[in-house]
Formats: sequence, structure tokens, C-alpha cells
Amino acid sequence: MAKDRSNGEDYTGPLRRLLMGVLLLCLLAIFLVWRIDSPRVERFRAQVTDALVPNLEWAMAPVTGFVNLIRDFQSYQRLSEQNRELRSELRQMQAWKEAALQLEQENARLLDLNNVRLDPRLTYITGVVLADSGSPFRQSVLLNVGARDGIMDGWATMDGIGLVGRISGVGKNTARVILLTDTTSRIPATVQPSGQVAMISGDNTAAPPVEFLENPDLVRPGDRVISSGDGGVFPAGLLIGQIAADPAGRLRVRLAADYERLEFLRVLRHHGAEPIADPSQIVKPAQGGETSDISEAPDG
Repeated sequence: MAKDRSNGEDYTGPLRRLLMGVLLLCLLAIFLVWRIDSPRVERFRAQVTDALVPNLEWAMAPVTGFVNLIRDFQSYQRLSEQNRELRSELRQMQAWKEAALQLEQENARLLDLNNVRLDPRLTYITGVVLADSGSPFRQSVLLNVGARDGIMDGWATMDGIGLVGRISGVGKNTARVILLTDTTSRIPATVQPSGQVAMISGDNTAAPPVEFLENPDLVRPGDRVISSGDGGVFPAGLLIGQIAADPAGRLRVRLAADYERLEFLRVLRHHGAEPIADPSQIVKPAQGGETSDISEAPDG
């Protein structure tokens, strides 16, 4: 057995050296042929290239596919990074959009305040609403203007369109506004175009009822309601709203002021108003259906 192994080794060794020598000679010949600058050799090289290179596409297919896979992976990485950047920019843009919408709404409300047509004799102070009462039994808001700004009890307040309420309670830096919807509010009004005089009485609803109409048959839904100025507390001609009828047929006022977005209020300086020593006496509830007490100081 040992002798057979030695015979096999003696046979394969020379054969390996022979093949190696032939391979080297072939490679040397190819190198020499490829380096010879001769027209015939050049034509031969071109024929060999035309014959072999197209047939090697199947061998290059895995390499080409691997290279394309690497390029696709790199492209996917770039897309992923761009996607993260776009998501971050989108979040920033959404925040900027929300801030822009808030500024746009605030600007629109301030423009509404500036566009209100008032009596040239009236001046005003614009205040910011700090808080509301948050009670179903009392409708009021707190402004950031007070006695230091010359605010007085009984002065009317408006938003960008219509009458909101009156000042009832003044501090050094703040003032309380009783809204028209409050149950203690009584505003003498005129219904146009009929000229009917009425009383707008708050009942803690968004549409206060119209009371003490002289002739209800002359009033129609959609008629304009303004302050009459009776009593000398409120100036006349301030827009309150429009007449509307509830399902029961009772006449109410659809208020012109936007009570859902009370952020800025205009306090009207009405120096012709009667001085008020006790704010609680601005409104005197009617006794037994009579209006004599209300007519004395009705604007509130």
C-alpha cells in the first residue's frame, strides 16, 4: 500500500509541473501577442475580443447585479435620511402653521375692532379678556384694563361687531364686564326699521328675549336691534343684533357679538353717562311687571 502511494505521487508531481509550465507559456504568449503593435495582431485581438466578450455577459451578470444592489442600498439610505429630514421639517411647518393661524385670527379680530363705526364723539380703550366667570348663573369676563386706564362703571363694551356688555366693577388693573346674556342685564333698545322700543333682558342663553314691545306685530325676524340710549348710561346706536323667533314663537335677539371668541373688547368712554355711585343699582328688576324702575337707569 505504501508503494502504491509513492507511485501516485511520482505520477502527479511531473504532471502538475507540466500543466503549470504550459499555462505560463500560454499566458506569456497572450501577453506578447497583446503587446505587439502590428496591424495583423491588432486585427487578431479585435476578433478575439468580439468573439469572447459578448459571451462573457452571463459571467458578469452576478457582479453587475451585486453592484446594482449596493447602489440601490445606498440610494435607499439616502431616501431614508431625506424622509427623516422631511418629517422634521413637516413638524416644524405644522407648528408654524398653527402659530400663523392664531396670529391671523387675532389680527382679524383686531381689524374688526378697528372697522367698527362709532360716534366720533366716543373714544375707547381696547382690553384683553383675561378670564370668564365659568358659571352658568353669572355671565361675565375680566379685562386687563382698570382704574389706572380711566375705566368707569357702566361703560359699554363691544367686540369687533356688536355690543357685549357693560363694566360692573373696576379694580386698579382689571375690570369686570357683565355680558348681555347675564340675568342681571337689562338694555333698552330700538328695533329698526319699525322704531319699536323694547328691553333686551339676559337669561343666560345665547339669544336673550325681547320684552316690553309696544307693538309686536310691527317686528319681524331679521330686524336690526340697536341701543336706544334711554336712561343716559349707554350711548345710542350701538348694534346689539337681529330679531329672531324661537320654536315657541317668542321674539329673541341673535347677538351680533361673537361670544365664542371674546379675546379683545373695546371699552367706550361715554362721558355723557350719568355718574354711578353703586354699580348694583345700574339695573333695578321690574316689580310686578312695571318698568318705572328700569327706566330710571336701564342701561346695563
